[in-house]
Amino acid sequence: MNAAVLPDIDAQLLATVQERIPLLPRPYAQIAAELDLPEAVVIDRIHALRTGPRAVIRQISAIFDSASLGYKSTLIAAKVPEAHLDAAVAAINEHPGVSHNYRRDHEYNLWYTLAVPPDSRLGLDATSQILHRRSGAIVTRLMPTLKMYKIGVKLDLAGGSSDAASSPRPQAPSKHGSADPIAPLTSREKDFIRVLQRDLPATQRPFDAWAAEIGVSVDQLLAAAVQFQSRKLMRRYSAVLRHRELGFDANAMGVWIVPPERRDSFGSIAAGFPQVSHCYLRPDYEDWPYNLYTMIHAREKSEGAAILAAISAATGISQYAALYSTHEFKKIRVRYFEPDIPAWEADAAITE
Repeated sequence: MNAAVLPDIDAQLLATVQERIPLLPRPYAQIAAELDLPEAVVIDRIHALRTGPRAVIRQISAIFDSASLGYKSTLIAAKVPEAHLDAAVAAINEHPGVSHNYRRDHEYNLWYTLAVPPDSRLGLDATSQILHRRSGAIVTRLMPTLKMYKIGVKLDLAGGSSDAASSPRPQAPSKHGSADPIAPLTSREKDFIRVLQRDLPATQRPFDAWAAEIGVSVDQLLAAAVQFQSRKLMRRYSAVLRHRELGFDANAMGVWIVPPERRDSFGSIAAGFPQVSHCYLRPDYEDWPYNLYTMIHAREKSEGAAILAAISAATGISQYAALYSTHEFKKIRVRYFEPDIPAWEADAAITE
């Protein structure tokens, strides 16, 4: 399925749900009212768009901020011998805290994200060292977020022209994942998080069963979700779309060499481009001089190249490279406060 040939009703629906799902007992009824559609039609289309081999909705759920929940996370780049790549991917993907794993067209050919919980017995560094050994990587580099300027994928589903030369709107650094002290979450709050991170059913009252499962009313569950959002623990409650199935095949990670005194200016300008979904400051290394990252999802490489060129022109930063993902090995959401990561760590403590 391609965004340009989506039926109007599906394009409108996807544009709405990728922004937010109303935190109401009957969220699809509210969406139906906004789109002037029957509730049953919205539920039917949601079901159709998330099932089958060409499903375009990956998940509908709360999107929590890992750092605000006390989790430690990092992007990791690895140089893996091509002959050993499949085994490396299998070893890395076994860790439940690995949510994304891509092959990219660079000497650093494997890029993955890793998160560990606040009470991790191993911690981020030791876990990454284990994955380095198990993967057989030649080099593994940790690239944690030092500053976040933007996060949030919003695909243009109208099928119109993506004007790379359009004027960006500068943005202040994101407040998510701040270095402020994290107040320990209560056991009840963790119960709320465990159910809110699940994939929302396409039914009239999808929150009812979750509320009953943890022994609260629907109003209490939704009030907790609203509180999580106001406390910046939750970024939003929305659908995550499969961009490749929607025709966005050119997934480019633009990496930039930006002098220290120009980093915030660059981040603000680059984040203002609507085609940029993520913008981060990360550490550089002797063999990796890039420190600013801009993620874009374009329909073709030529479009991606034009967007990166426009960012370069707007910021005055000319030293950059584009790393395109050539294969998606894993893309899930981390399951917070579940027993899977502690179980992996307990096994690693024995086998390592």
